[in-house]
Amino acid sequence: MSERRDFLKASLALAAGVAASSASSSFASTGSFPAGVVYTSANPGKWSAKVGSHAPVVTKKGKTLTVATKHPMSEIHYIVRHTLVAENVTVIGAMTFDPEDKEAVSTYELPNDSGSKVYATSFCNLHDFWVTEFTL
Repeated sequence: MSERRDFLKASLALAAGVAASSASSSFASTGSFPAGVVYTSANPGKWSAKVGSHAPVVTKKGKTLTVATKHPMSEIHYIVRHTLVAENVTVIGAMTFDPEDKEAVSTYELPNDSGSKVYATSFCNLHDFWVTEFTL
């Protein structure tokens, strides 16, 4: 199980790096994420019935942001990871979850230069990669 987690972490880090380097300019020019690759509440694609349990929910209290995915956690179906990314494509923080975790909730402190928007991501091992845009 540890090797699988290490593989997933490495794969997600590589994917995030590639996406950040190429998507920052394409996202800025189109204003949307690629369909069938990234899912959002507004564009859930084939997972329209999964929005409520897969799209991350962001709450703010002072300089602290909490990301929660209202998703059951089990050995066969769980949220693998949250990542919080600033508007300038800087990763504010990330948290990897285990199937044994009771819930997928992570907390981050906002840096002073985070901009006016952040993007919270939630990756489900069965239902792909979800993003929620949050205006600060």
